[in-house]
Amino acid sequence: PELVVNARAFVVGAEALALGNAVGSNIVNVGLTLGLAALAAPLLVRARLLSPLLVCLAAASALLILFGLDGVIARWEGAVLLLAFVGLLVFLLRRARLEVEPVREGIAGYAMTRTGLFLNSLRLLFAAVCLYFGARWIVQAAPVFGAGLGWSPLLVGLLPVAIGTALPEVAAAIAAARRGQGDMVLGHVIGSSLFNLLVVVGGMAALRPLALPESFVKLELPAAIAFVLVLYPMLRGDLTISRREGAVLVVAFVGWIALELALVWGG
Repeated sequence: PELVVNARAFVVGAEALALGNAVGSNIVNVGLTLGLAALAAPLLVRARLLSPLLVCLAAASALLILFGLDGVIARWEGAVLLLAFVGLLVFLLRRARLEVEPVREGIAGYAMTRTGLFLNSLRLLFAAVCLYFGARWIVQAAPVFGAGLGWSPLLVGLLPVAIGTALPEVAAAIAAARRGQGDMVLGHVIGSSLFNLLVVVGGMAALRPLALPESFVKLELPAAIAFVLVLYPMLRGDLTISRREGAVLVVAFVGWIALELALVWGG
């Protein structure tokens, strides 16, 4: 959902909405999606490459801060972000071969389907149509909603749009957690976040220079890094994200929203 909404917003010239959604979705992914999934069932994490990917996520956020110090992400900087994603894919393909057998079997099982090709194609077509019209409605309605509250398009993308587009992923993550697929939950959260920063933001900047507000450099991107720093120790201990740790992530997410709203309402 984030990709389709961001693509639609970018096409109609609502880059601020797209940027807010891309970065806000990362915080929603770690704080809300992962936190609620861990509250539903403790997440056992066995995949070895997830910890290095978490470091890559923090590094990507830091790189975006560096590129945004002058207030704009240039086209060549967007190209660098896209190339970084290609390098990340190469790294993943090489490291995936080193995973333990249960992890590889779990990934293969997760990718299996008992449904025929024709029915899957119909489902894909139906989902694509829903995403297209849903993205059109969100991009049209979200700025009007924000204007009524006195919010900028950037803040609208950062909060309500980012949370709204993440809700299907929250439901999927909770279902996967209850099935004992902790690796899938965390892999989706980290992978989606990396895609948002490197491909979505990088792709927009590569097409045309992308203005990066000062608040993103000073608050939102550092907040995204802070969530990664909170999550990292959870993966270095017993390799399980417990319900208590999930609660910590959710509370941190609520605190971040409260801070954003306090800054807006405080002037």
